Amino acid sequence: MRLYLSSFKIGNHPERLADLTDGGKKAVFIVNALDYKLESRNKFLASEIQMLGELGYDVEELDLRMWFGKKEKDLEEYLRTKNLVWVNGGNSFLLRRAMKQSGFDKIITKLLKEDVIVYAGFSAGCAVLHKDLHGIDITDDPYILAEGYHKNVEWVGLDIIDFNIVTHFDSNQNESDESRKEMKFYKDNNIPFKTLRDGEVLIVNGKNVEIIK
Repeated sequence: MRLYLSSFKIGNHPERLADLTDGGKKAVFIVNALDYKLESRNKFLASEIQMLGELGYDVEELDLRMWFGKKEKDLEEYLRTKNLVWVNGGNSFLLRRAMKQSGFDKIITKLLKEDVIVYAGFSAGCAVLHKDLHGIDITDDPYILAEGYHKNVEWVGLDIIDFNIVTHFDSNQNESDESRKEMKFYKDNNIPFKTLRDGEVLIVNGKNVEIIK
């Protein structure tokens, strides 16, 4: 399994993303966490695709809404042709809904276990990997919706990593104070976690886990 997880955007070590993809340059970009906020969605869609392009990746947007109710095997076959999936920040609960309604959650779990693709992302893109999303509601509104989304809140995460990640920790963002409250929730409930400041990245490569400042 290969993961590149950042607090905000690409972080300070894009060269490590290139190491993980090992020459593979076919990437997809998921920005569904911002489907409720069109102006921000468009802004990040443009900037992150440009960023990945400058790193040498051939990038396509993967709008998970286009796969709601479709056959999971078709999405799986599509993803098997890619080397990297980059997942934007935003609302973690909306992103989790998108992953469930499209079947992406089951597919990415399978592909990561087979080590055929790299999962990378920041903020909400990290949070959905938790086993449980309780605590994330301190920073993200679980009830934010956009057109086509189910109303039910999905509290179960993808369970890809065995610890939670507190992003924007001690950083110059509005979420920094909420991040401290989130960290306290994990401490109070004996939930293992790691913190990431903006710029820092967490790399998972097989059994090796490291945080790079």
